[in-house]
Amino acid sequence: MKVRGFRIEPGEVEAVLARCPGVAGVAVVVREDRPGDRRLVAYVVPAGTESGARLAAEVRGFAAERLPEYMVPSAVVVLEALPLTGNGKLDRAALPVPRVAGGAVGPGGEAGPGSGAGPASVREAVLAGVFAEVLGVGSVGVEEGFFDLGGDSILAIRLVARAREAGVVFSPREVFRHQSVRALAAVAAEEAAGAVGEPEGAGIGPVDPTPIMHWLAGRDGPIGGFSQTVVLRVPPELGLEALTAGLQAVLDRHDALRLVCSGAEALRGDGRGVLEVPPPGSVRADECVRRVEVAGEWSRVVAEAAARSRAELDPAAGRMVRVAWLDAGPGVSGRLVVTVHHLSVDGVSWRILLPDLFAAWEAARRGEAPVLPAVPTSFRTWARMLRDEARTRTGELDDWIDILDGPDPRIGHRPLDPDKDTVATVRTLRLTLPPERTEPLLTTVPAAFHGRALDVLLTGLTLAVAHWRRKRGGRGTSVLLHLEGHGREEIAGGVDLSRTVGWFTTLYPVRLDAGATAWTDGRTVTRAVKQVKEQLRAVPDNGIGYGLLRHLALESAAELDGLPRPQIVFNHLGRVATGEGDWNVVPAELGGHDPEMPVAHVLEINTTVHDRPDGPHLEAVWSWPDGVLTEAEAEELAGTWFDALGGLVAHDSGGHTPSDLLVELDQDEIDRIQTAWEDR
Repeated sequence: MKVRGFRIEPGEVEAVLARCPGVAGVAVVVREDRPGDRRLVAYVVPAGTESGARLAAEVRGFAAERLPEYMVPSAVVVLEALPLTGNGKLDRAALPVPRVAGGAVGPGGEAGPGSGAGPASVREAVLAGVFAEVLGVGSVGVEEGFFDLGGDSILAIRLVARAREAGVVFSPREVFRHQSVRALAAVAAEEAAGAVGEPEGAGIGPVDPTPIMHWLAGRDGPIGGFSQTVVLRVPPELGLEALTAGLQAVLDRHDALRLVCSGAEALRGDGRGVLEVPPPGSVRADECVRRVEVAGEWSRVVAEAAARSRAELDPAAGRMVRVAWLDAGPGVSGRLVVTVHHLSVDGVSWRILLPDLFAAWEAARRGEAPVLPAVPTSFRTWARMLRDEARTRTGELDDWIDILDGPDPRIGHRPLDPDKDTVATVRTLRLTLPPERTEPLLTTVPAAFHGRALDVLLTGLTLAVAHWRRKRGGRGTSVLLHLEGHGREEIAGGVDLSRTVGWFTTLYPVRLDAGATAWTDGRTVTRAVKQVKEQLRAVPDNGIGYGLLRHLALESAAELDGLPRPQIVFNHLGRVATGEGDWNVVPAELGGHDPEMPVAHVLEINTTVHDRPDGPHLEAVWSWPDGVLTEAEAEELAGTWFDALGGLVAHDSGGHTPSDLLVELDQDEIDRIQTAWEDR
């Protein structure tokens, strides 16, 4: 059975809960008491006289320690006995509807079905409604965890934005620390709905180049077509007038979409060129939108529209956005091809822009003037803060030098040549893991190590690269990588980037060592995952300090500039869900680089999890310049990585690492304690 996109076998959950002390009987079922809201519910019979509330809490805690989050029941109901049919089987129809702990509240603040006492304050009621809206569920209990209900780090950013609009203020980091409505309400601050974190107009004027902009300038190639494109399915009655009005509201609200960049020289931070944001109204939406009547095969017309939009971009003239409405005629959903220069957008930004565009279009369709929520912290303010932050990061310099100044055997036949190895020469390989392999990589395996999916994916890659090198006569097990991050780190109080659009990406090196080149036994796999997890945890603030020191601090920049650069870059783009209805994203493979741009890495690996009806699929796109690697070599390394990931799934292992604990214990001490506990 499937709950929130995951396959779940209730019998497996029952087997775990049956071992919980104090439980005499258990049944686990998937309920759908509200249309579309499937929940895993456990019914337990106490073995003694313990109170129902205490036993329910103990059962849920017992499950959380032994099962991945998606297999932990969202409700535990204590019964005197399990209802049985006349022939002694479980009578599922007689199982009672669970009462949501602490009361359930819907998106509008109303009590949800089967709710209990309800929120204890106005703030809890408001926040519970926001939870329900962001998670797309009918109602939320005030004690239920955000991530238990299907939330993730990107949805957490959206939760922060929607809560702020309602006058309840907290940070994404606090969502991770205090996951329930009640816990968040206790630590949140209040402000008037619609309050702004900085003065109106703070985002207008000259912009300091950020580290990632410096990096782009350092590639010494054309940047005019460097862009991202998203394709949406849209209703046939979209309407050019409403679309234009909606886009105008988006352009006026989000400063980065009006960015003017005279050229790569403006990104170097030496005072040359122009990098600035002009006032709202300076970019006219009617000059950014075009309607195209189409008929025929979608992939061709979408590719043609994207190519034309990319060619029309001109950062020096402030032409950063192009929108093509592909109108298929009455009664047929069309396509909206939205192209934005990469200097103005990143992956997280799209999750702000697309809902804003829909909301503004919808208002315009009703004949209303679109009004979009304020942006608490502008991109311009953030860029200025980064320059100040760079001065505080000098203590990290030696650590970054140690990471880069070490062995990194060449993986290609020759070094990169910027005159020869350009985007036009890049070859690609696209491989996909099926759901039965992908699902545990995202859930059970990282949960067993109290880690994240990225820990597991990178452990597999580290093992695979070391193995691949060893077959070619190489030595050692460490691998130097560049990692990309979303960059929206909480480096200062009072900064809220939950509604800020721009290019925030961070790029930083890591040296990972799994201590092995094979994945054939459980002990090796366990040690490998734990080592890589701890190496990643040792990187402060997800690597934001490296870019600050490399590009914004003169003395450290000189020291880091001469060190080796990673040959491999890895970017995990997270999960993407696609739907069939209007205003849903349509998958499309569209380029976004100028062909003459020199390639920055020998090997680039981009991974995405696509949630499809049969479950999650892990797609990996491997790219390399032709002549540096052969296609056969890339295929072998990619296949080796998938083999290594299969090895991580196959071995039933796990355990804690030092970063999980509040006390200072090394890995050997933790392992001895864990072994003693399991053998008790």
